[in-house]
Amino acid sequence: MDQRFGFIHYLYQQQTIKWICLFGIASAVLLTVQYSQPPIIRSFSFILSGAKPYDLKDSYSGFNGSVVTDQSAQNASSSTNISTVDTKKLQTETLPVLSISQMNELLRKSHSARNSVPSHLLSQVDQQLLEAKSQILNANVTHNNMDLYALIYRNISMFKRSYEIMEQTLKVYIYKDGEKPIFHDWILEGIYACEGWFLKLMEANKRFVTDDPNEAHLFFIPFSSRLLQQTLYVRHSHSRDNLIQFMKNHTEMLMTKYPFWNRTNGSDHFLAACHDWAPAETRGRLLNTIRALCNADIQTGFQIGKDVSLPTTYVQSATNPLKTVGGEPPSNRPTLAFFAGFMHGNVRPVLLSHWGNDTDMKILSRLPHVKGNQNYIDYMKTSKYCICVRGFAVHSPRVVESLFYNCVPVIISDNYVPPFFNVLNWESFAVFILEKEIPDLKRILLSISHEKYVEMYERVKKVQEHFFWHSETVKYDLFHMILHSVWYNRVFTSAF
Repeated sequence: MDQRFGFIHYLYQQQTIKWICLFGIASAVLLTVQYSQPPIIRSFSFILSGAKPYDLKDSYSGFNGSVVTDQSAQNASSSTNISTVDTKKLQTETLPVLSISQMNELLRKSHSARNSVPSHLLSQVDQQLLEAKSQILNANVTHNNMDLYALIYRNISMFKRSYEIMEQTLKVYIYKDGEKPIFHDWILEGIYACEGWFLKLMEANKRFVTDDPNEAHLFFIPFSSRLLQQTLYVRHSHSRDNLIQFMKNHTEMLMTKYPFWNRTNGSDHFLAACHDWAPAETRGRLLNTIRALCNADIQTGFQIGKDVSLPTTYVQSATNPLKTVGGEPPSNRPTLAFFAGFMHGNVRPVLLSHWGNDTDMKILSRLPHVKGNQNYIDYMKTSKYCICVRGFAVHSPRVVESLFYNCVPVIISDNYVPPFFNVLNWESFAVFILEKEIPDLKRILLSISHEKYVEMYERVKKVQEHFFWHSETVKYDLFHMILHSVWYNRVFTSAF
């Protein structure tokens, strides 16, 4: 036998060639997966990123039942092959559904952390935060005053004092890195307008913004999740991997270029993002930041007490965002409850099937298109309760619309954390119903006495000022409420 083949035969007997062959096959499989990303691997990447497959669809194209569309999102969703059963399975198998009382308990625990760093080791900024926390916890008791109505807050004394300290103390450093349109740019109309208004007003602010990072209590990453999606999403790709990687690269650049992130591992950094995909785009190292998100879903990583729930504000006119505010008094609201909208997701069809034919409630699919959605607005202005039911994602512009039109919101969206949850007492002016309780919707609403309803109606009118945008900011408006909630969570989640 040839000596070469004799040597190979010897290696085979020793199992060497078998292992070499197995290694080669394994390497080929890994390379194929890395560069072709078959569907099953792509599904795993969704789960690891905290995103749900149905997030590829835009939650609110035509959110109010008329033809307000998001063409890129419709294109993205047109050929998504995900069954209703698979979506339900993902929703129910990840985390248990938390009641509003359980969320309250999570908030209490998150803000009750003990000091872990000796005070003599703290920087000047840290000492200011520690002093702010002490003053807030020991605030003088306040009941009502001319500006604030006590019953809509968790603790009016703490809110009032923390707001005062914010006005006196808070300094925010805004990173100048990043190119337009993804950074330092904004959209002021539509359903994702909240992030745009905040970014615009934050960059124009003179009171809180500082050019000295050494005196900053917070560091703002000024990106737009909506413009990120519009700029980088590849139509029909059904993948957001490049958007996620883009934000990862930007974060790592900030960490390398500046020393600020590493001082607190990013816990004094924050961002504001309203697109449905923002929870996935802000994972990884950005999970350490205070994330102000419209899609405030516990199932996709929203952390009560650290993150901030932003209101989804549908702005029809950037020049006059408050032009349709107001509604009928309780005595002139003949409709028990109202909903109209596309049958996005799994919950809305259940609502329609149970209550679509009820004569006391108006539970509808799409409304005919009318200029300015006036028919939709009129229903809200003449209904006692407005149903704010989830679509593909947990958040909905109906929550804020209900407040604008003096309609008591009924929130049906499991594991959704309502806006400014850290300071507002939502149970005093809204009704929370679990998705499984939809068959009992009418009974639950009718069990609320007229006196109780009128109380909630009046509180809705009191709280709505916190959800108003003004081109020139005013005290307690939406800009200040967002900034205050970030500041408040920073004070109470610091490592001391």
